[in-house]
Amino acid sequence: MTGSEVSPSFRLVYVPGVMPDKWVRVWNERLPDVPLTLTQVPVQAAQGLLLDGDADAGLVRLPVDRTVLSAIPLYTERTVVVVPKDHLVTAADTVTPEDLADDIVLHPLDDVLSWESLPGRPALERPATTADAIELVAAGIGVLVVPLSLARLHHRKDLTHRPLEGAPESSVALSWPEAATTDQVEDFIGIVRGRTVNSTRGRAQQPAPAKKPAPAARRQPAGGPAGRGRRGGTGGTAKNPRRGKPRRGS
Repeated sequence: MTGSEVSPSFRLVYVPGVMPDKWVRVWNERLPDVPLTLTQVPVQAAQGLLLDGDADAGLVRLPVDRTVLSAIPLYTERTVVVVPKDHLVTAADTVTPEDLADDIVLHPLDDVLSWESLPGRPALERPATTADAIELVAAGIGVLVVPLSLARLHHRKDLTHRPLEGAPESSVALSWPEAATTDQVEDFIGIVRGRTVNSTRGRAQQPAPAKKPAPAARRQPAGGPAGRGRRGGTGGTAKNPRRGKPRRGS
């Protein structure tokens, strides 16, 4: 590499609640010469960064604009309700929307769930962020419905959560600009899909080096091993047994 050449890199963004550590670790093992830049961004900012060319790929929450972005769904999270530890619903293993009918259900502006109708009673104002909503739950203002990973991300000792049946779910996907499917993007696709380093799917593999031709076999002298055939062991001409005999009838 000359002084003017720039080492390739891979810029990956991810949204809160997504844990990319295992994929990043595999990347660093397989491609140690290609630095991976990892940045957490708000859910609403991820698509814009991809479209503006400020990131090569992102671990985002669906939906995304599929007219300009490619996406590979990775998994769907369970939805839970976050409540104070002394809340009545903690007596049950799972909760239904009807169980929250008397509760104020907080609806932060960065909510990642697509609700047709939010359960419970609405708050007077929407919290700006999920983190703000968690603080209000701890203060006894209301309850919060989020994907399980966000409940774990904002864990507090005075709060707990229960699975909420019949609620929308959030799916996580690997996404990148459709017009910018680079070799590095193909490499990361292979990693998140669990392909081995020798897999032939995805990025094109380097052709195997041509095998050297086998050495030519040594040619045997005509008539078999040396010392037999036309020339004897001394290199003279073989005698003709009929030479010198008179012909019959002569």
